[in-house]
Amino acid sequence: MHGFGMGFGWIFLLLLIIFVFYLINGKKQYDEDDSALDILRKRYANGEIDEEEYKTKLEELKK
Repeated sequence: MHGFGMGFGWIFLLLLIIFVFYLINGKKQYDEDDSALDILRKRYANGEIDEEEYKTKLEELKK
């Protein structure tokens, strides 16, 4: 019975280490140096916006 609880401790510790690693090495989706056009292209490529919205926003950026 005592060994069963120790297993959960190791799992918790492993998850904690993974979480901290993710926080430290997590990459931002959009870098601060990206232009508005770069961000728009990435959003379209990722499927966040559809073609119609992409074209509309692209025309706005060209003004």
